[in-house]
Amino acid sequence: MVTQKLYRSREDTMIGGVCGGLGEYFSIDATILRLGWVVVTIFSGVAPGFIVYVIALFIIPKKASTEHSLQKTVIEVRGRSNNT
Repeated sequence: MVTQKLYRSREDTMIGGVCGGLGEYFSIDATILRLGWVVVTIFSGVAPGFIVYVIALFIIPKKASTEHSLQKTVIEVRGRSNNT
C-alpha cells in the first residue's frame, strides 16, 4: 500500500514550493491554489496569510530530489539482497 505524503515541491515553485506541493498532494493545479491563497490573504488581511505561509514553509518538508530518491532506493535494494 502506497501512502501519499505532503512535501514542498522542488519543480513547481514560486517562493518556497508550498502551493506546488499542495497541488501535487490534492491533484489540483498549483496556479489555482496560488490565486486562492492571494485572494484569501487580501480579504483576511495580509498578516494571517503571510504567517500561515511562513509556518507551512518551515513545517512541510521539501521533497527529496529524484536523484536522491533513486540513490536511497538502490541502497535499500542492496541491503535487502545482502540480508537474503
